[in-house]
Amino acid sequence: MDKARDSDEASGESGDGIRGAAPGTAPVPLSVLDLVTVGAGYTASDAVRTAVGIARTAERRGFHRYWVAEHHSMPGVASSSPAVLLAHLAAHTERIRLGSGGVMLPNHAPLVIAEQFGTLEAMAPGRVDLGLGRAPGTDGATAAALRRTDRLHEGADDFPQQLAELTRFLDDSFPDGHPYARIHAVPGPVQATSPGGVQSRHRPPLWLLGSSGFSARLAGSLGLPFAFAHHFSAANTLPALDLYRASFRPSEVLSEPYALIGVAALAAEEEREARRQVMTGALSMLRLRTGRPGLVPSPEEAEAYGFSDMERDFVDTWLGNVVHGTPDAVRQGLDALAKRTGADELMITANAHGGPARLRSYELIADAYGM
Repeated sequence: MDKARDSDEASGESGDGIRGAAPGTAPVPLSVLDLVTVGAGYTASDAVRTAVGIARTAERRGFHRYWVAEHHSMPGVASSSPAVLLAHLAAHTERIRLGSGGVMLPNHAPLVIAEQFGTLEAMAPGRVDLGLGRAPGTDGATAAALRRTDRLHEGADDFPQQLAELTRFLDDSFPDGHPYARIHAVPGPVQATSPGGVQSRHRPPLWLLGSSGFSARLAGSLGLPFAFAHHFSAANTLPALDLYRASFRPSEVLSEPYALIGVAALAAEEEREARRQVMTGALSMLRLRTGRPGLVPSPEEAEAYGFSDMERDFVDTWLGNVVHGTPDAVRQGLDALAKRTGADELMITANAHGGPARLRSYELIADAYGM
């Protein structure tokens, strides 16, 4: 029995690298989505150090996995290169699952992603997830610069074909006669079948991510786990989860559906302080949505900002989907969300100006669940 399997069984996991155990009194496994945000007055180096602190805290407190997401041309988000960040985090953690939530597949050649995540699997065997999205993770102009083409719709429309190609590279399973049959993603399974090879054929589990029905249906039809972005598309959560479950077909990966949802949540000792902190994320999102992306503002800047009526409506709607308050209030909100959606896992993202407030929030949520 290998070390990865030993670790899975010791932590109560099924051993498939997907399903986890609910910690403490939590209703489902709890995980972390980190946007590696950069606040005003902080540097990208500060944000990366905070990411390490959050990952290590999450590991120590019993969170199931820690993911970072690909974003581009956003001054307040330092996660443009998930594979690079995950390599750094792998060196600072020992047990927690690490992954992408997600890598935007149309931005990259499938072979490149297979090589990057094969390398990560070599660095952290048995604890790497590969979550994939079909959106660009940025605006159209930046997507065109990334992809070296202005025909952006083609990348999204070709997503199932790109996914199939990536899977073939990860499994080293192109059939004879295929143009890529003699091309291998290394590190990868080919090293197990080469003379003298002792490499494990295990590769990172694939997840599909989405904020609408397309990826939900595709994940279900392929029997893959599904992650839904409830934290910025709450109105679509229940329809997408219903579609995923209705579309699900058992596979070698899963015998039944497994869906997690991303949840914006922040806890503080006092409700007023929690509100003060989440307002920084709300103002940051307002600026992003109105074409003015920047660093995450400080609580003082958010308090002093003069919101128009239209802006106030946006912020109020946005905050209506952010679980925030005292630890008990956040626990009750997360419990209710898990019950309402039937999600198999909650992935918490704490968006605020400074690292200390975000770190403290994860500690308080863990305390609230006796983790």
